Amino acid sequence: MSLDENTLQHPKRDADIEHDRYAWSRLAERRPVAWPGGKRLAVWVNVSLQWLPFHAGDDLADATAHPPNSHPGLRHDTLRDYGNRIGIYRLLQAFDRYGVRPTFACNARLAQQYPALMQEIVARGSEIIGHSWHMDMPWPHKPDGLDVGDERAQTAASLNVLRRVSGRDIRGWFGPGHLQSAHTPELLRAQGIDYFCDSGNEDMPYRFHTRLGDLWSMPLSSEQEDRFVLMENFHAEGAWLKQFAESCDLLLDEAREQGGRVLSLSLHPWVLGQSHRIRYLEAALEYAMSREGVWSAGAGEIVRSFAAQHHATDEAAS
Repeated sequence: MSLDENTLQHPKRDADIEHDRYAWSRLAERRPVAWPGGKRLAVWVNVSLQWLPFHAGDDLADATAHPPNSHPGLRHDTLRDYGNRIGIYRLLQAFDRYGVRPTFACNARLAQQYPALMQEIVARGSEIIGHSWHMDMPWPHKPDGLDVGDERAQTAASLNVLRRVSGRDIRGWFGPGHLQSAHTPELLRAQGIDYFCDSGNEDMPYRFHTRLGDLWSMPLSSEQEDRFVLMENFHAEGAWLKQFAESCDLLLDEAREQGGRVLSLSLHPWVLGQSHRIRYLEAALEYAMSREGVWSAGAGEIVRSFAAQHHATDEAAS
């Protein structure tokens, strides 16, 4: 069988990128960003508040929650329940102690299942972003996963519930497992989302084009995520802390020469909220917040500050 003549043709290929979703540029060559108050490093901490059904299936977006041979899967289900009952409150105490303003990515089902926790999050005034329905359902990245109609309905239902329960106008999104389909950006924009946090190719926000208008892509690295480093790569807690501190140092050094930077930290209460790990998170937060030039802010606040400067640059160039 011969190949179709167009098989190896890539009409959007150029020297740097093969699609038109966003422009390509070197970070070190961009116009410097200035954070509020003359700060150099924006620290944004994302906490994923997730609900794993007691009788989980095999569509999990959480790579560490392998379905057991029999149900209920007490090991995995209760571990995540521990995070929502105990671990999260240790994280909240640590945030308050070191002046950290976190963002909370919430499953809509969690917002229904843990009303006291949601009341606590809402009362704190912290930013809340969408995190789909729950952690065990068909995901759009799978060949047999959601079609576009089902994904549209799932996205709308998730945001509608989260907006109603929280009383907030949810403007950000973090896909469970950083997962998207080719349709996800348009579906998010149609639901009033301004930015998403699923890409790992940047240290700064950037414009992401959709047919319905631009989104902002907000950096949220999995490389420093507690679950990825500790549970999947099996690094020791001390190693995770060292990696975080080194990232903080390097980004501050770059910011002195090249303008503001973003240091992202993705957390799960069932991981670093454990009694034998919480001190490492406290040490990480203390280290970052003790450095000169650090600004702790929610994801949306960082995006808005960045977008305002980007818009000003666009107007000056027009």
